[in-house]
Amino acid sequence: MQILLGQTLTFTDNPFRVPPAEAVRHERHGAVVVEAGRIVSVGPAEALRAAHPGAEVTDHGAALISPGFIDAHAHYPQTAIIASWGKRLIDWLNHYTFPEEARFADPAHAAEIAARYFDLTLANGTTTTVSYCTIHPESVEAYFAEAQRRGLRALGGKTCMDTNAPDDLRDTAQSAYDDSKRLLGRWHGVDRLGYVITPRFAPTSSREQLEGLGALWGEHPEVLMQTHLSEQHEEIAWVAELFPEARDYTDVYDRSGLLREGALMGHAIHLSRRERDRLREAGASLIHCPTSNTFIGSGLFDMDGLMREGQRVGLATDTGGGSSFSMLRTMAAAYEVAHLRGAVLHPAQLWWLATAGSAEALRLGDRIGTLAPGYEADLAVIDLASTPAIAQRAARAEALWEAVFPTIMMGDDRAILAAYAGGRRV
Repeated sequence: MQILLGQTLTFTDNPFRVPPAEAVRHERHGAVVVEAGRIVSVGPAEALRAAHPGAEVTDHGAALISPGFIDAHAHYPQTAIIASWGKRLIDWLNHYTFPEEARFADPAHAAEIAARYFDLTLANGTTTTVSYCTIHPESVEAYFAEAQRRGLRALGGKTCMDTNAPDDLRDTAQSAYDDSKRLLGRWHGVDRLGYVITPRFAPTSSREQLEGLGALWGEHPEVLMQTHLSEQHEEIAWVAELFPEARDYTDVYDRSGLLREGALMGHAIHLSRRERDRLREAGASLIHCPTSNTFIGSGLFDMDGLMREGQRVGLATDTGGGSSFSMLRTMAAAYEVAHLRGAVLHPAQLWWLATAGSAEALRLGDRIGTLAPGYEADLAVIDLASTPAIAQRAARAEALWEAVFPTIMMGDDRAILAAYAGGRRV
């Protein structure tokens, strides 16, 4: 048993539904008791130390002990091409992404990038990732093997593409089904790993492939499904040309059995009223990727409007289209994007999106994303004075969120003092 000392932050409700002050429990001199990879209790340090006199104690001082960050949409194979200059979505895929992803047929390259990816995410306090791999089963094996070695909760799947892609990055409707089914059987539920059925997006999958993956999901409703939706106007027009029988982009997935609870719809920026209603009705999760949306000029996600109408929303870096591995930077970008749409997000709402909100979007809200007894002990320890600029601003703070907000807006990996996965410092 171990006791971690520091400020503690626990979400007790959704700060989009209730006032932020009613959604959070904060202990200035707090503690988290951990045993066998899970949280035993959270509360005042003095009381918990007295209750567990024999426990090993790690004192993080005035640092904030938070749930580890959850990145709900990423592309680990794009790690090496992050911050590549100046392309719209389709050009970016053709010029940067596809040539890099072709390299993942090599297991050694896949293993090298997977290790680098988890080094970078953990350095930024991210303890759970949801990644697209490539069409190569080797890329999935490398991702899960590395996550397993580190004891991480990680989700991902083979990206499926059988059309409108380079020859060396195409599978078939049948091989996509077969490979996905085999990899699902090999990895899903092993240790802390979860398989995600992964058609890249409608333009790179035939109707047969989409329907085959929909059938696979019907056979395994316990897993998640991830894809992209309505990221850029050119993409939406392309989908309309490719699938004229569909009412809209969302309907393409709906017709293929790829729209229900457990669907992770990346981006979801340019949605019609019908699509918004159908996504909410289906219980799908919309994954907001703000640094990506601004970096490649996609548009401004309607966080305020979508949350007000009861949508389920997660937050993500979308690296490498996203320009940072940091969920702090991602929160800052979400704040800026919402501001451009006329809404001002509270720091509690941003932090919730990166922790408990994303956990709920992944159907893991009963296991991760919150400091509470029985939850997996995935934690990020945050220095709220990590740079001179942040420290001088935080020194004037009179309340928790006034102290946290400068780190959201200006923080990076220097703010992460420690990360714990399953109670083990990583």
